Amino acid sequence: MTDNKTATLKVHGETYELPVHSPTAGPDVIDIRKLYGQAGVFTYDPGFTSTASCDSTITYIDGEKGELLHRGYPIDQLAEKSHFLEVCYLLLYGELPAAKDLEKFETTITRHTMLHEQMQYFYRGFRRDAHPMAIMVGVVGAMSAFYHDSTDISDPHQREVASHRLIAKMPTIAAWAFKYHIGQPFVYPRNDLDYASNFLRMCFAVPAEDYEVNPILSRAMDRILTLHADHEQNASTSTVRLASSSGANPFACIAAGVACLWGPAHGGANQACLEMLEEIGTVDRIPEYIARAKDKSDPFRLMGFGHRVYKNFDPRAKVMKQSADEVLDLLGVEDNPKLQVAKELEREALEDPYFAEKKLFPNVDFYSGIILEAMGFPTSMFTPIFALSRTVGWVSQWKEMIADPQNKIGRPRQLYLGETMRDYVDIENR
Repeated sequence: MTDNKTATLKVHGETYELPVHSPTAGPDVIDIRKLYGQAGVFTYDPGFTSTASCDSTITYIDGEKGELLHRGYPIDQLAEKSHFLEVCYLLLYGELPAAKDLEKFETTITRHTMLHEQMQYFYRGFRRDAHPMAIMVGVVGAMSAFYHDSTDISDPHQREVASHRLIAKMPTIAAWAFKYHIGQPFVYPRNDLDYASNFLRMCFAVPAEDYEVNPILSRAMDRILTLHADHEQNASTSTVRLASSSGANPFACIAAGVACLWGPAHGGANQACLEMLEEIGTVDRIPEYIARAKDKSDPFRLMGFGHRVYKNFDPRAKVMKQSADEVLDLLGVEDNPKLQVAKELEREALEDPYFAEKKLFPNVDFYSGIILEAMGFPTSMFTPIFALSRTVGWVSQWKEMIADPQNKIGRPRQLYLGETMRDYVDIENR
């Protein structure tokens, strides 16, 4: 970051010089930290879409080029050549691990996957029909009541332990939320399974018979986790950072991220995609819905196509499509109308010039929803799995913020449009 450039701003006839920082990638950033003190004015940016709230070295997105880099490594290379826990290490520590470091990290995570036994009773406090995300928000926040030895954010060792615990225990928390939701017994983690296989087994095994994890399904789940691991300063990550800025413990901060992710505008895209496929219903109705998507007067939109950030293509979608094809080849689509519609809708949309011109390509949510549906997950579990994936991103961003000497409590300003000062009127005179 360099400070040899400036921007000139004229306010009420006065001129102010503002520093301009040049990042290693992306557009220049005008530094307005001293603007209020110097000029007595704020900037106005609803949604903070033109505001950098922090500096970071973790993830970079170029929406125009369709690039997603973790510590400089392209997401398609990581998804193809790496695996989730190696990407976790990369996000947490900044570099790909040597073999001995990866083995140590995997062992640490594997041996932290069990939950405190008393947390079982916490689950049983929820109604049986509680949404799994409601359970996850509560359970993740409650971890601070069970793991007192990793809540002191001023202690680097405790921050490290909390990071490992969150990454390790989130699959168990999510799987138990699923089991509780469907009325089945909890399944404990096993140390002889990899991260993704362990999660699948905890979701689908029952005491009557064990669950044999298919390597194709395990690899597909690992890719889902990898492709959702971090995505720069999105709404839930910004929520984690804002909660963290107050000095809140790590479990409270991550619980805040889970709550934000629950919003349908953020973490519910793949669920919305499956609901759209269910609405279409049968393959013969696809032309009707494609025509509706092209009609500007019709509010209907194809869910799972295009992306708010990626103006070209979603770099995660190509890898996810490969996994979707492998899973559907393994499990078949003959008995699942939604998956039949998904396959045909993908084909017709990719062949239609309208969608190519508008750059409305299937995105990562379209394919991840198809995979999770084929595996047997209900749509209510899509966002919990997203939360499981994103935990390492939240934790990495949290760790980075805590260590930042510029860290200060978040305090956005406002454009006040309410009443000015007025005198109180006694009730008998109103």
